[in-house]
Amino acid sequence: MIYERLKQVVEREERAALFTVVEGEALGAKLLVLESGETLGDGTAELAERAPELIRRGRNELLELPGGRVFCEIYQPAPRLLVIGAVDTAEELCRAAKQLGWRTIVADASGKFATNERLPSADEILVAWPDEALARVAPDHQTAVIVLTHDDKFDTPALTGALATEAFYVGALGSRRNQERRRERLLEAGVAEHELDRIVGPCGLDIGANTPAETAVSILAEILAVRAGRSGGRLCESRTRIHAEV
Repeated sequence: MIYERLKQVVEREERAALFTVVEGEALGAKLLVLESGETLGDGTAELAERAPELIRRGRNELLELPGGRVFCEIYQPAPRLLVIGAVDTAEELCRAAKQLGWRTIVADASGKFATNERLPSADEILVAWPDEALARVAPDHQTAVIVLTHDDKFDTPALTGALATEAFYVGALGSRRNQERRRERLLEAGVAEHELDRIVGPCGLDIGANTPAETAVSILAEILAVRAGRSGGRLCESRTRIHAEV
């Protein structure tokens, strides 16, 4: 019964946590908890209560409980990358993100630039203004949004709209001078000062990126670090675990 429902979870791209007792009296017992609250199997109320937080965190975890140990396996749709601005870096971002198993979406108001020929690696291409694209995609806590445009009429609605979502990462390409000017425009548009702190700009890690492909690596590396709760510094200088805990 559990595995039949789990198969549906995968097919329907739902979110769920599968708990398996790996140490203790109920060894082998399983409990499936969906994001909707639906439950199947055997498990304590404590596990069901912890499920929403664990699902949102999005990582497999080994739980140490009074009665033993329980492995929590998370099932969820692929993380999404929404790129606003069909420039060269957009294709490089999509190409690299697909290697990570992410779903990639590019939006641009111009049908001249937002084409399959220019963006062969994008899973979805939207010829739409930023506010329309954001409404259609509806970024959630597993979505990263990158703004690659350099025009206030695109930047302002794109960033304002992205900040109104649960996107875990909102990045903006551009020089430090452009970031300051962009910040002023957003304040004029009514964005609160504390909300502006969510914008990562200039986005990316400091690796000396020059080409669109290198810039994409820099940005994606930062996105992965943020998603894992890491700073993105050099491993040889870090004292934390090399791999994010699972």
